[in-house]
Amino acid sequence: MEKKVRFAIIGAGRIGQVHAENLTRHIQEAEVVAIADVVEEAAEQTARRFGIACASGEPAEIFCREDVDAVAICSSTETHANFIIQAARSGKHAFCEKPIALDLPAVDAALEAVAECGTKLQIGFNRRFDPNFRGVRDAIRNGEVGSPYLAQITSRDPAPPPLSYVRGSGGLFLDMMIHDFDMARFLLDDEVEDVSASGAVRVDPAIGEAGDIDTAVVTLRYGCGALGVITNSRQAVYGGDQRVEVLGSLGSVSCENNTPDRVIRQTEAGVIHPKPLYFFLERYLTAYGDELRSFIRAILDDTEVEVTGGDGRAPVVLALAASKSYREKRAVAVSEISV
Repeated sequence: MEKKVRFAIIGAGRIGQVHAENLTRHIQEAEVVAIADVVEEAAEQTARRFGIACASGEPAEIFCREDVDAVAICSSTETHANFIIQAARSGKHAFCEKPIALDLPAVDAALEAVAECGTKLQIGFNRRFDPNFRGVRDAIRNGEVGSPYLAQITSRDPAPPPLSYVRGSGGLFLDMMIHDFDMARFLLDDEVEDVSASGAVRVDPAIGEAGDIDTAVVTLRYGCGALGVITNSRQAVYGGDQRVEVLGSLGSVSCENNTPDRVIRQTEAGVIHPKPLYFFLERYLTAYGDELRSFIRAILDDTEVEVTGGDGRAPVVLALAASKSYREKRAVAVSEISV
């Protein structure tokens, strides 16, 4: 029987429960021995739901346990970097949701601790494991589109998050668009050199009053000379809308939204087909499991993780560049941020 990786989960919110379900019910190589949340009742409820033996209201207790090999960090963003550091110093591998932190000194402190302690860190950019996006990336790497000219990435949520979440999220660029900045690097396998951002409040004035935007367009210039365009909106009434297209010298490759089924009805009244899957948890159900399987395999085989700490740092740099561009109404070179 193959050795199992013993997990503790920190954070019993929405994403913590997604990972708890995968680790306890769908991944044979994993065993969850504990879950912790500052809201102890949430940890206890999740533990009962998934048959986890230990629940705690003190996340720090996780790092003292000798029966924990790896920690899944699913807590609020401001806690991520500190938990990564504690995991590394206690000799535990860490899988951490995005972003690592909202500023580079905190990101770099976490990555330094991981490097010093020799533990593994994988960042939860689940879209890299979506079969559609991965298929686009593979087509580009295989040379099917030739030399890339233009990458277009669309992300639109079905509804905006609660204002309480908006206030602590770090803003649209660091919260929502962070996934798209990661996709921009992942698809073309190239680094972005400068960023130009525009934003507006079109969905809900209260989002603007909270100091954020809900609609944005960002243009990117890659090192290879290609251009990228990212568009975000906090609301698309027809469902979650996440698509990509890359145009190159030999053609283009793209992927559309997933739908509940592929049935198309064509009548005199018109053509009808299902709307996109409404929620991102539905869209990326397979990807959430596959990213954890990849992390576990890296631990068991002692190989490099697929989404490294460096991969986690780069989108934060791009998000900070986009925020600076939006504030100062100019293009911002990535070199202004990353040093």
